[in-house]
Amino acid sequence: MDFPSFDLTGRTALVTAAGRGLGRACALALAHAGADVALGLRDATTGGDLVAEIEALGRQAHAVQMDMTDLDQVRAGVDEAARRLGRLDILVNNAGIAPVNLAEAVTEADFDRTLQVNLKGTFFASQAAFAHMREAGYGRIVMMGSQAGTVALPTESVYCMTKAAVSHLASCLAVEWGAHGVTVNCVAPTFIRTPGTEPALSDPEFEADVVERIAALHRIGEPMEVAGAVVYLASPAASLVTGHTLFVDGGWTVR
Repeated sequence: MDFPSFDLTGRTALVTAAGRGLGRACALALAHAGADVALGLRDATTGGDLVAEIEALGRQAHAVQMDMTDLDQVRAGVDEAARRLGRLDILVNNAGIAPVNLAEAVTEADFDRTLQVNLKGTFFASQAAFAHMREAGYGRIVMMGSQAGTVALPTESVYCMTKAAVSHLASCLAVEWGAHGVTVNCVAPTFIRTPGTEPALSDPEFEADVVERIAALHRIGEPMEVAGAVVYLASPAASLVTGHTLFVDGGWTVR
């Protein structure tokens, strides 16, 4: 009998926007599970500390230049990751931005940039990774969605829209690419303590409202709690899971 395995020894991964927050946690968790990791960074010269942390776990790590608003960098970054790691087995599409503004005040520039990073960059990174995975007959793509793709968050209409699209994109790619041995899934977190959410959560009234809405567990999440879901979907244990959105939301969306 074969028991479920969460071991990624011998596998290789690329995590976009890996420098901090959820991306950093995902990169470290994948390395801890056994994978060698490429770090997609808007400025590849800033990844030295994380490279050292991953190498201390006994894995390879490489920083690659990937500004997700520049498709030439996106494609080149995926190819460089595959070249430096020997192949590319896992892609974690973590990059995303969330400008906060009332819908009536959203500017075209904010709208375009949010779609450019959250959707366009994600789609074309996936496309570039699939070219390598199809050749190998194996791949795992994990999108970083959000509960915001299902529930409405005031002042974040464009962000919510893109995260709903990311979740559905995972399903669409899963249907097309499954025949090539590639699974595509989405992880949808609630509010997580990261540098990106720190300004909002520093408001006690806002944090109290968030904790109340996380209806089952009543606490803010931590990055490694999201990274655990990513490792699962990248692992052999999830070999029959594709086109799925896994909520890591403490019960917010089931209330």
